[in-house]
Amino acid sequence: MGNIDIFIVLGAIVLMVYLLVKDYLRPGLVLFSVVVILLCCGIITPADALSGFANKGMITVALLFLVSEGIRRSGCLSPIVKRIFPSKGGSMLTRGYLTILPTVASISAFLNNTPIVVIFIPYIKAWCNKLSLPIKKLLIPLSYAAILGGMCTLIGTSTNLVVHGLMLDAGLDGFTMFELGKVGIIITIVGLGYITLFGAKLLPDGESVKQNGKSDIVDVVLAARFPGIHCTMKEFDFHKHYGAEIISIRRDGEILEELDGYRYKENDTLVLNADPTFMDTWGDSRVFIAMTNGKEHESETPRWKSILSLLLLVVMVVGGALSDMFFWAAVVAVIMAFCGIFPAKKYTKYISWDILITISSALAISRAMTLSGLADAIASQIIELCGSVSPYTILAILYITTNIITELITNNAAAAFAFPIALSAASQLSIDPMPFCVAITIAASASFCTPIGYQTNMIVQGLGGYRFSDFVRFGLPLSIITFIISMIFIPIFWSF
Repeated sequence: MGNIDIFIVLGAIVLMVYLLVKDYLRPGLVLFSVVVILLCCGIITPADALSGFANKGMITVALLFLVSEGIRRSGCLSPIVKRIFPSKGGSMLTRGYLTILPTVASISAFLNNTPIVVIFIPYIKAWCNKLSLPIKKLLIPLSYAAILGGMCTLIGTSTNLVVHGLMLDAGLDGFTMFELGKVGIIITIVGLGYITLFGAKLLPDGESVKQNGKSDIVDVVLAARFPGIHCTMKEFDFHKHYGAEIISIRRDGEILEELDGYRYKENDTLVLNADPTFMDTWGDSRVFIAMTNGKEHESETPRWKSILSLLLLVVMVVGGALSDMFFWAAVVAVIMAFCGIFPAKKYTKYISWDILITISSALAISRAMTLSGLADAIASQIIELCGSVSPYTILAILYITTNIITELITNNAAAAFAFPIALSAASQLSIDPMPFCVAITIAASASFCTPIGYQTNMIVQGLGGYRFSDFVRFGLPLSIITFIISMIFIPIFWSF
């Protein structure tokens, strides 16, 4: 293909980044629109455009959504979660960091990050309410712990599976279940140490959590499926639909004062005055990402389902470590459905289709970068600019670039776009691409500086009332720590 194709793909990607940053449309639709543009321009074929939807990594992500939902509904984690909150002695925040965060990271290594954060939020809020602790000291650490844990296994986050799928498509071996843990565990231990040492100092104080005896105050975070998105309060009457009054609205760390012209937006946090039935009525609804009234969630699932869910999770992890993760995720998801661990007739509700479309479209755009020659051109420019330096410099550039992209748009798209460049750079340097693949996988997950790149950051931003600057102040040192550890240990564990 000629230079014109390179400029078309580059222009399409620039347009995509602009639309994502401006938040005009959902990420999945933005990326799919770019795929259609590339299809119309003849850069990719219909087979190329559809190849992402058949990618094993993407399908595995879809199955893990169902498994995570089954684990959440079964309540099998509740006995573990309840026991980790300290009740007395010493600094409560420090003790909380030492018990809560390692538990979150450990669980997040095997389950989708978002439901883990959603499960822990009510318990953390209830604990802070009981001890009059500022919840702002704990919600960002909760999200970061989930992100760190996700770096440790193949199934810890969808990003790992995306790169794994790309590697398999490129004829590489892909990652084993615990391969990323070689560097991921080191990053997690040091990262949790940083949070424990500096969380109380660097995170804002805010006010201590107080319910004032009002059990009818409920915080909800709006999901993309909320029917009133982009509507004004007059156009969409919240009370009429959900039977609750809006007390206040938090967006980007600010409490919105002018509600007359307010338009509902995804990830907004609404503070509601609701009756006692609200949680039971809407707790399962997909129009809210998270919901908390400051009380611990009590699961009513039969004990046998909780035990079976935990056993199935263990089987999936062990099976995935020994053979094909897709196979075991599929088996466990089907067993959970037939056993009623999640409602089988509503299974489509528990899959985040926008994430899947984002992943599939990103894989198609990644293919276009390779076919057009854009990936080769970028890799050549990087190598030329670096001159005769070692592959370590290329490794650092790929990491930093991927990390910046993930902070601006989404983690899965960042990994998919960086992959063809990493593969081309390795080919031109005649070295093993594995170190580059690991670097972009870690970099794409290490979204600590903004609330934009990772959904769990967006969730805690609204519930905790954090400002954008809170993520930068607390997350930038963690990003630097992750980068340094990656640059030291990736070449050790995966030689060029």
